[in-house]
Amino acid sequence: MLVKMKLEPEKLVIRPLKKEDLEEIIKIDEEYTSKRREEYYQRLMKEILEPEYALITSLAAEYDGKLVGFIAGVIFSGEFGIPENIAYLTTIGVDKRFLKHGIGRELFSQFVTNVKAAGAQKIYTIVEWANLDLLKFFSRAGFKLSSTLLNLELEL
Repeated sequence: MLVKMKLEPEKLVIRPLKKEDLEEIIKIDEEYTSKRREEYYQRLMKEILEPEYALITSLAAEYDGKLVGFIAGVIFSGEFGIPENIAYLTTIGVDKRFLKHGIGRELFSQFVTNVKAAGAQKIYTIVEWANLDLLKFFSRAGFKLSSTLLNLELEL
């Protein structure tokens, strides 16, 4: 259910993720996946809260003191045979009650600023074909199909 109110911009704060955000992040993700991916987010938080990554690639959106969104990614230098520094956006989520208020856009904008400052020249991400809302979000943000990377999979 979307919040049927006008949000006050001064109450929205984009800040680095903290350990204490873990439970709220899991709840937001569960709204979309219908699964509680606690182990994944515990591992992700452990990785992204390393001092090397924390301020660059892991951000939270708070509205009036409540966590309402998050974004996380990593910077790669030379991985996948790509000679340039790239960023990989691994996860983004906004509390469904706060969709359509620009929170994802604000998170993504700050993420872009941070990874550019860290030397990334491109940002990559992976989206399921069936996730039309996320595909639209990334399309509006300027993403297009990669001309250099192809996502391959092998069933085990």
